[in-house]
Amino acid sequence: MLRSRRHLPRTGLLLGSLTVLLATGCSFSASIGGDSAVGADDVAEQATAVLTEQVGQAPDDLTCPEDLPAEVGASIRCELTAGGETLGVTVTTTSVEGSDVNFDVVVDDEPTG
Repeated sequence: MLRSRRHLPRTGLLLGSLTVLLATGCSFSASIGGDSAVGADDVAEQATAVLTEQVGQAPDDLTCPEDLPAEVGASIRCELTAGGETLGVTVTTTSVEGSDVNFDVVVDDEPTG
């Protein structure tokens, strides 16, 4: 079961205005099954949902190549594509409470490439 928690106000901006999105970070959580990690697809899905709600438009794509370890301070790098630009995304575990893993997502300041 996935749950989402947001700690930032809704910005109401379009993804085309990436300069504002870049300064945005968000927090959310997911439940883990028997593994000690949140699946890469679950991380990407939750990050997409939270960013979509904050910005008002979904990114074209957001993918994570690996699972997020359920260890405080663990992080993975993901990739967000929006409006023809690709941006790196850092997802970091902030707390683990039983099977609930809370994590932050921060979009890079500059496009990759």
